[in-house]
Amino acid sequence: MQTNFSLAQLADPQVARSEQVLRACVHCGFCTATCPTYVLLGDELDSPRGRIYLIKEMLENDRPATVEVARHVDRCLSCLSCMTTCPSGVHYMHLIDHARDHVEKTYERPLIDRLTRALLARVLPSRSLFRLAIGGAMLARPFASLFEGVPALRPIAAMLRLAPARPATRSPHEKQRRFPANGPRRARVALLDGCAQPVLRPAIDEAAIRLLNRLGVEIVRPEGGGCCGSLTHHMGKEEPALANARANVDAWMREIEGEGLDAIIVTTSGCGTTIKDYGHMLRTDPAYAERAARVSALAKDVSEFLAERELPPAVIPAGIRVAYHSACSLQHGQRVRTAPKTLLASVGFTVLEPAEGHLCCGSAGTYNILQPEIAGRLRARKVANIERTEPEIIAAGNIGCMTQIGGGTAIPVVHTVELIDWATGGPVPDGVAGVRAAA
Repeated sequence: MQTNFSLAQLADPQVARSEQVLRACVHCGFCTATCPTYVLLGDELDSPRGRIYLIKEMLENDRPATVEVARHVDRCLSCLSCMTTCPSGVHYMHLIDHARDHVEKTYERPLIDRLTRALLARVLPSRSLFRLAIGGAMLARPFASLFEGVPALRPIAAMLRLAPARPATRSPHEKQRRFPANGPRRARVALLDGCAQPVLRPAIDEAAIRLLNRLGVEIVRPEGGGCCGSLTHHMGKEEPALANARANVDAWMREIEGEGLDAIIVTTSGCGTTIKDYGHMLRTDPAYAERAARVSALAKDVSEFLAERELPPAVIPAGIRVAYHSACSLQHGQRVRTAPKTLLASVGFTVLEPAEGHLCCGSAGTYNILQPEIAGRLRARKVANIERTEPEIIAAGNIGCMTQIGGGTAIPVVHTVELIDWATGGPVPDGVAGVRAAA
């Protein structure tokens, strides 16, 4: 694609990177076939190619985002399916991230929209505030239909419906910082502290810790870490996102430069995609550029790390039917596609692959709150494809997907690492106790 940025514009590192991305695009349109919003809406401007044109025009002319640009950028899920499909290697993720930042800085949203986004950006990255919000949502859930009747308040209705029916029991190990290996230590890793996942389903990290410890892996959760920044990053709120990134880099570098780390383990694939991009996000910060790149190089999804190790023998009967939902952030963002399925099969599960596995479930961070209609349609489509495989359990590697899909089906939705932990000697995951009498 031909671009016409001035030398002054290209002096901005963000613009320079976006120009590189734009120039790689050859208008082929392959991306339209795998873009969830284009598949649903059939609007060229709701495809990656259409958004690329809108973003190019906005950035080249150095003008504020319009209502139209904001609408179509907001409708992008950042699922990155287009990057998997693109034959030209267009790094759409960096372009849409720049566009969101530009929209956030130059477009004045309606008041309700601004307040909703500010609330999400403040509450979700904070465990304490998120726990309070879940308690309030449980009480307010009966009134969700009232909010649904007012278009501007539909995100509030979506929030209430997504909230769990009951709060998860807080992990007894939440404040524990070191988990020694069982037997001789074979590796030492850091585990992302995170924000929403430990509140919604602390059992995921508990399962990862048990399993990794059994494999001889020492785990540390350094002080000072927390939210990865992806939730605010994908809303275009760059400063809080970068603050989270710097805090995590500081925490992990203390361990890297201390006793050393073999990997930084992430059990939420949406977070993993962002952490693996810290090197890019902080590339212009002289105090953090090199350190962030080191952190990104060490980051691994838990399934990637487990795939490099020999698992203990399975202790549950083989053949339990598991539909594997491949989170977009894992299959498209991190290009981790086979490891989770191979791991599940290796411990005896019968792994089922639903149709249209490349299409997003509609979660996408805060997307199912801010774009509830589109997210609802995507969830219905995803659940229908999953249920056609007649699984006993659904496995996924991202808490957002688990919450989204779980709201549309009675089939238990469990993290991949919980199933592997169970199969190799851990406790029965919550919600699957009735599957074949818990095997």
